[in-house]
Amino acid sequence: MSAGPISRRRLLCSGLAAASLGHPFLRLHAQQASRDPFTLGVASGAPRPDGMVLWTRLAPEPLQGGGMGDAPVDVRWEVAEDERFRRVVAKGTATAAAELAHSVHVEVQGLQPCRPYWYRFTAGGARSPVGRTRTAPAEGDEASQPLRFAFASCQQYEQGYYAAYRDMAAQPLDFVVHLGDYIYESSWGSRHVRRHEGGIPTQLAEFRDRYALYKTDAHLQAAHAAFPWLVTWDDHEVANDYTDDVSPRTIDPAQFLAIRAAAYQAWYEHMPVPASMRPRGADATIYGRHRFGRMLNVLMLDGRQYRSHHACLAGRSASPLADCADRLAPGRSFLGAKQEAWLASELAAPPARWTVVAQPTLLAEADRKRGPEHGYWMDGWDGYAASRTRLLDALAANKARGGDALVVSGDVHAFWAADLRREPQGPAIATEFVGGAITSEGPSAASVANMLAKNEHLRYGRADKRGYALMTLDARGCAVEFRAVDDEKKADSAVASMARFSVARGAPGVHLETT
Repeated sequence: MSAGPISRRRLLCSGLAAASLGHPFLRLHAQQASRDPFTLGVASGAPRPDGMVLWTRLAPEPLQGGGMGDAPVDVRWEVAEDERFRRVVAKGTATAAAELAHSVHVEVQGLQPCRPYWYRFTAGGARSPVGRTRTAPAEGDEASQPLRFAFASCQQYEQGYYAAYRDMAAQPLDFVVHLGDYIYESSWGSRHVRRHEGGIPTQLAEFRDRYALYKTDAHLQAAHAAFPWLVTWDDHEVANDYTDDVSPRTIDPAQFLAIRAAAYQAWYEHMPVPASMRPRGADATIYGRHRFGRMLNVLMLDGRQYRSHHACLAGRSASPLADCADRLAPGRSFLGAKQEAWLASELAAPPARWTVVAQPTLLAEADRKRGPEHGYWMDGWDGYAASRTRLLDALAANKARGGDALVVSGDVHAFWAADLRREPQGPAIATEFVGGAITSEGPSAASVANMLAKNEHLRYGRADKRGYALMTLDARGCAVEFRAVDDEKKADSAVASMARFSVARGAPGVHLETT
């Protein structure tokens, strides 16, 4: 399948031509009340055939706790079939309460499948920017038209501007998948162009302000306002390299779980997710299946909350590279027993044409140590080898039933394309794409070259550019495009295609397209 442009007729049929509006979502804030409560924009997520979640947060003073006080506020919401709101099809009132930082999560129902809608909020005499969203195809829909989505991760605020999101917001997409590291709790990297306010957050108010800082970015707001999002988290939403109930920085479980509870609460308050994902203390169930007709199942995974602690390393760090028998232990799990069982059950069900497993970090084995010795990164799947084998076995069984599986990943600050195999010389049973990082610094060119040389199933790798990925699926195949920012240190940087790939239906494996 070619990764080239989709025809205008197919875009119109599939509802993707909305990007031809000249993208209004880059001009989000019109003149409003003097204390604009909608400084963090609007968002939608978790699309279903009959609705979706609509989100906003009232925050006239976004970096000083929001500025809303303790009183609850009524927020009116409207959904329309047209951007001028002449045909309003759903409306109501939600309560923005202080206990949720005056955020609202409206779970709209009763809409028509597979079509665009526009939405807005009103509170205290002020009206929000208009967002555009889209319902999923009906479950029995044969989905003759393509589905197109972007996937992204790793957006360290200090290390660059969000030009990638400006580019994404202008694309013709059905939805966006975010794979984690939406915020960073810590300051690191070089050549900072912006700065975090405050130190490393550990309290709820501090996490709220960190999310608010990130969400004040106009280009991130534009991408949220343009499409519904599916979201998961990785480590930096809480603490670098954390595993279950400890982190390298906080090894006392009771102390760390208090931090995790605050971080999970703030994540929920700022994401367009349903009430079923609202945390209960330090616990939140965010993994799940999202169905798009008979064309696609997206299985969103949580790779942090339930995982076993790091193997091989006696200290508090997930580095340096290591290798030991413990990383191969059958009882070790990246996902936790309950989530593993759920995933196996989903992959054993009658397959859609395509199954996309969306999870935080590179799944393919990656021997990273230079020279003849072996060395693995214990915070990645290589520290949980038996858990990965169980996942690959489930993907192979899915393929045997006629399913086609793709894995989309983030975390490692590099673009990768990989053949997923159960044995080193065996056939590919699925295909993985890692969509780079929006801004976060990547490994050196020498490190990438070494990994490509030592791991032949890694078919493409590049870490000198920041950006994101686009994926297009239809009945014939899959097309993937890596889009790269010229210079993430410039807010107005150009963004262009860097590489294109295809995966044929029924024949997993990476095919690099020549241009």
